[in-house]
Amino acid sequence: MFASSNRKLIRIATLCIGVLFSITIRAQLPPDISKYKELIKQYVYKDYKGMLKPAGGSLPYPFITPGSDAYAKDLWDWDSWLTNIALRQIITDQGNPADSKELLAYEQGCVLNFLKYAGSDGYIPIVIWQGSNPRGEMPPDIYKANMHKPVLAQHAAFITRQQNGDAEWLREKFNLLQSFMNNYEAFHKHKPTGLYYWQNDLAIGVDNDPSTYYRPPGSSASILLNCFMYKELKAMVYLAGRLQLSEIGREYNKMADDLKAAIQEHCWDERDGFFYSVDINLFPVTSKPEVNLGIKFSLHSGFPRNYDALIQRIGVWSGFLAMWAEIATPEQARRMVAEHLKNEKTFAAPYGIRTLSKMEKMYSVRASGNPSNWLGPVWGISNYLVYRGLINYKFDRDAMDLALKTIRLFGRDFEKNGALHEYYEPEQGTPVLNRGFQNWNYLVINMIAWLERKTVIME
Repeated sequence: MFASSNRKLIRIATLCIGVLFSITIRAQLPPDISKYKELIKQYVYKDYKGMLKPAGGSLPYPFITPGSDAYAKDLWDWDSWLTNIALRQIITDQGNPADSKELLAYEQGCVLNFLKYAGSDGYIPIVIWQGSNPRGEMPPDIYKANMHKPVLAQHAAFITRQQNGDAEWLREKFNLLQSFMNNYEAFHKHKPTGLYYWQNDLAIGVDNDPSTYYRPPGSSASILLNCFMYKELKAMVYLAGRLQLSEIGREYNKMADDLKAAIQEHCWDERDGFFYSVDINLFPVTSKPEVNLGIKFSLHSGFPRNYDALIQRIGVWSGFLAMWAEIATPEQARRMVAEHLKNEKTFAAPYGIRTLSKMEKMYSVRASGNPSNWLGPVWGISNYLVYRGLINYKFDRDAMDLALKTIRLFGRDFEKNGALHEYYEPEQGTPVLNRGFQNWNYLVINMIAWLERKTVIME
């Protein structure tokens, strides 16, 4: 009894020390950060409603755009979800009930617009342009094409959670979300490994990620895709629960557990202490007799391969998503932080996380719009998602460091240019492309709220 009480007191004391430590490190902010925090708030609070667009054309519901002129009238998959998280933080910071009520229509509209073009085949487009006809302009073979990234259930779950768990707005459309998941399960999943793969390198979000870019069709079991899918399955569990569909929720939970195990088995590299994408482009094992050198025998029959994938040891930032998705073990997270996050020769840069390790031969930070460049430049979204993963595993000091780098990066851009950009040179923080890009860059507001110990909106 006495020992049990002591253990309980020790746990409480440890927790209190952790909380005090977190508060202390966030209170010790460099002097320029206060200036940049206020400057960012000034611009963001003034401009955010420019991303809210009325219904029109192919979009029967109001929706959220990425916000710059280049994407002014388009509804994009992961952009609308991640932008929504920033918008909800802005509304929370300002505490305006009228704006909160107004935003709900645009939030739900993003999901409902996509589901309007869903069918029993499960195909949902990646983007909807106002003048397009998404069902009439589908790829010739929808099962061999990339579609909406697995973030739609996450977006719906985020909206539902913000409305105190009320999912009734989605009830009549939930079957379409299930068809979407069925499509991924049946046509985008590598059965031998249990991992999901991109059909090609079109519109994968991280455009020229070498793990997928210019590779053969159906060959890349991307770590980004699989981490997103794990969270998507968990979002389906949550939504099923809110709709009192408990048996369906249990099925999705089992699928999530299986995927987590597959990622651990095939994507974690114990040698490097990092999560990688894997190559599934292997010839099948066969016992078919062949004639070679005049002799009839089964090729490789003496020692056929006993592995289903080859790990791609390419240092891509998306390996850190295993921490964001809470797939990594605590020890794996510790190694990733110690060996990779803090390594200036690979990912660590003065203004955030390089999207590709500086040691990779493909490393380049030059401007490119088609594809967008993810071969090293710092992006707001990679900084944010890595920061969120650090918080998940209680690396508060490292999370603070990344938040400060992001605030300084965006604060300087607003100060000099009066706007943000799509991505940045890692050493000097110089903007590279697309002035006026708002989108997920506004998630810096969520970082600021965390530093200020205010209510933080999280995906």
